[in-house]
Amino acid sequence: MIGAIKRFINRVLNSLFKKKKHVKLGLYGPPNSGKTTLANKICQDWLGEDMGTVSNIAHETREIQIKEQINIKSKGKELSFNLVDTPGIATKIDYEDFMKAGLKETEAKQRAKEATKGVIDSIKWLDEMDIVIVVLDSTIDPYSQVNITIIGNLQARDIPVLLVANKIDLKKANVKKIQAAFPQYGIVGISAKYGNNLDEFYEALFKIAG
Repeated sequence: MIGAIKRFINRVLNSLFKKKKHVKLGLYGPPNSGKTTLANKICQDWLGEDMGTVSNIAHETREIQIKEQINIKSKGKELSFNLVDTPGIATKIDYEDFMKAGLKETEAKQRAKEATKGVIDSIKWLDEMDIVIVVLDSTIDPYSQVNITIIGNLQARDIPVLLVANKIDLKKANVKKIQAAFPQYGIVGISAKYGNNLDEFYEALFKIAG
């Protein structure tokens, strides 16, 4: 009887004084990997609104975007964070690539200029992050200079990382190849577009946040 009372008191005290986590969570990755699509899905799930616009043309997100005070809950746990969606990181930005995608020369040059600044800003913001989610397109070979640059920067800063293999709804998706390329990090395969496997993603997020 006394033991039961003690356990009840402990549960009440633990509930009252449970530490609420609040972190700055950054979304990083190459262009068109689905970072903003995932950011929109997270914001829709927990705030009921989108975070940014998406496009088939690379570098749609060219400025840092922040959504503050997102609170997610699962199995009695709670995590509060500011979500930072960053411009796609690239080792080469050529305005002619945007022209091939259908933009006029003036617009393409402006986009290239803004995209280059966005890459620099993304790297600068790494020092502000508590946790980084690296979003990779699971249909593309992960052994790229861009991905190795991103992972190398994160390792140098010793920032906790969760890898997300996005676009698993597509036939060419290969999560295991990404896992083999970067075995030092946990990985979750999702489809941000259709919301596939988001529960597993949120569980992994709680785990990495401690």
